[in-house]
Amino acid sequence: MTDKVLRQTIVDELDFEPSVDSANIAVAVDNGVVTLTGHVASYAEKVAAERAVERIKGVRAIAENIEVRYPGHKQTADDEIADRALSILGWNVQVPKDSVKVKVEKGWVTLTGAVHWQYQRVAAESAVRELSGIVGVTNLIEVRPKVAPRDVKQKILDALKRNAEFEADAIRVDVMDDKVVLAGKVKAWHERGIAERAAWSAPGVKAVQDDLALG
Repeated sequence: MTDKVLRQTIVDELDFEPSVDSANIAVAVDNGVVTLTGHVASYAEKVAAERAVERIKGVRAIAENIEVRYPGHKQTADDEIADRALSILGWNVQVPKDSVKVKVEKGWVTLTGAVHWQYQRVAAESAVRELSGIVGVTNLIEVRPKVAPRDVKQKILDALKRNAEFEADAIRVDVMDDKVVLAGKVKAWHERGIAERAAWSAPGVKAVQDDLALG
C-alpha cells in the first residue's frame, strides 16, 4: 500500500468514526508512519482518533500531536477535575477503593497508587479520560503482585487451556518476577492477542513480552 492510499484510508476511517469530529484533524503519512495534527474538543476524542488509526492495516507507527481545545465556557478548574476524578474512581467497581491518587495540573491528570491487577490499572485510566475538562492522562499506577511467580504461570496456562481456539501446548510461558514471556507458535495473528490477554489477566503482571511466532 502506498502512502497516498494509506493516508486516504485513514482519512476515511476518521470520517467514519462517530466519536471523532475529523474536520480539524490533519493526516500525513511517510513510509507508513502516520502523523496526526490539529485539535479536538476532548481528550476522549483524541484517544478515539488515535485508536481509529491504529486499526488501519499498513500503519507502522503513529506520531500523535493533536491538541485538546475546550470552548471557553467548558474550561474546568483543576480542583474541580480532581474532585470529579476521585468521585468517578470511587464509583467504579473495578478500581479498589482508595487505591488510586489523583493529581491535576493545568488540566493534565496524573494517576498514582497501586493495584493488584492490570485490568484495574486500565479501568482507572479509562474512567478518568472520559471526564470533561482534561487535556491528558498519565497513568503511573503500579501493579503489585499478590501471588508467587509459579502461581502466575499456572493461572496463565490454565486460562490458555480453557480457550478452544488454539492449542495451549504449543505455547511456553516463563515468569520472571512480574514479567511474563510468551514463546512458541500460534496459527493465526489474533491468537497472539488471546495469549497476551491471558497473560495480563494474571494478578501481579506488570509486563508481557510476546515472542510468539506464526506457523
